[in-house]
Amino acid sequence: MGPQSPLEAITQAFTGFLFGRIETTRLPVRTSSNQAQAVYLPTAAPGLGDSGVIIGREVYSGKGYIYDPFQLYGQQLPAPHWLVLGESGNGKSALEKTYVLRQLRFRDRQVVVLDAQGEDGVGEWALIASQLGITPIRLDPMAALDSGIRLNPLDPSITTTGQLALLRTIIEVATGRALDERSGFALKVAHNSVSEAVKPGTQPVLMDIVEQLRHPRPEAAEAMNVAMEDVRNWGLDVALVLDRLVDGDLRGMFDGPTTIGIDLDAPLIVFDLSHIDRNSIAMPILMAIVGVWLEHTWIRPDRIKRIFLVEEAWHIINSPFVAQLFQRLLKFGRRLGLSFVAVVHHLSDVVDGAAAREAAAILKMASTRTIYAQKADEARATGKVLGLPRWAVEIIPTLTPGIAVWDVNGNVQVVKHLVTETERPLVFTDRAMTESSAPDPLEEAEYEQTSTRESTVA
Repeated sequence: MGPQSPLEAITQAFTGFLFGRIETTRLPVRTSSNQAQAVYLPTAAPGLGDSGVIIGREVYSGKGYIYDPFQLYGQQLPAPHWLVLGESGNGKSALEKTYVLRQLRFRDRQVVVLDAQGEDGVGEWALIASQLGITPIRLDPMAALDSGIRLNPLDPSITTTGQLALLRTIIEVATGRALDERSGFALKVAHNSVSEAVKPGTQPVLMDIVEQLRHPRPEAAEAMNVAMEDVRNWGLDVALVLDRLVDGDLRGMFDGPTTIGIDLDAPLIVFDLSHIDRNSIAMPILMAIVGVWLEHTWIRPDRIKRIFLVEEAWHIINSPFVAQLFQRLLKFGRRLGLSFVAVVHHLSDVVDGAAAREAAAILKMASTRTIYAQKADEARATGKVLGLPRWAVEIIPTLTPGIAVWDVNGNVQVVKHLVTETERPLVFTDRAMTESSAPDPLEEAEYEQTSTRESTVA
């Protein structure tokens, strides 16, 4: 810019005398990009959309956090399955229950829960079931002896191939090893004999299999050009294992026709497993039978969106034989609108066990991971297996009850779960966040307003 003319200089001086100086000369400032970021408005990671079930608030931005695997599947999620991790007392139970209650507000939702936790002699989900007018399906060896609930592994609704696969799994879980060829042949022969001899309108039962193993048909031995005594010996160990379900400590639950009247059309179906010793082999056997039975009786191509929630899911994932059954269920169910929710305390419970390969396959299908507080070493191990960013791994040990790291197919955010006053007495248990303070009225009002809006949108 050139020098001012005398007239311009006089005009500027006169204007400054009358009105004061109207321009300010500012010296340039040198700074770094790290310091200059303060002049920009704060931004937050994008959410998961505005349709579905509200979970709570994203901690850093305060935005509402909405999640629904059925809404996200095929766009942001390659699979609708979900893994929930964390030590007891941090809010896993409250999250599961509010999630189910909120999903059931939609007409095309149906939920099955395997309730392996117990309180006051009943399952942890008993209160919610009662509130919804639903009677849990209680699997209890003692109650089964007195006309209790039975699930038949040979139920005609299960295909013959499914029946044989289930029988093999029961035996392999009980013995802790894979069936050898000879024992497998004896089991197949016995199953074929029972299937061919069943009368119309009746159900074959496990005792029929045991009897055929003890007394195999001569035709079976002749077909393989072996002695009858050999076939009988090959099936002896198999018969002894199945006899435990017929006349042992698990008798009454699986050794008869399936109980009539189990309502598989109810919006919520709760299997109460709280009376089963969770540290015995009975639990994985039970979960295998329930899982296969549900696969053939509950999952149907009717456009209903189904949620299968399993507590103490390490019984499934940590057994190679049970995990293989559930792998097939997850692959098959995904095409029919099934979201599998596995609740586990520690990832080391499943990735360091005998079923490491099967566990890795199931974890790979779980595109959603929710991690509550864990100790630092467990958090590092979890982060390594799940591929979490370093910042998320570092904050996991510092999380307070009700706050978790959510990883939805790489979209990682920290979320505070909100519970309404209506839900609070139904979801909080001795193992949940009972140490937390009274609910924040503003949070409750915020949930009510947002939940109503999102239900309308969906």
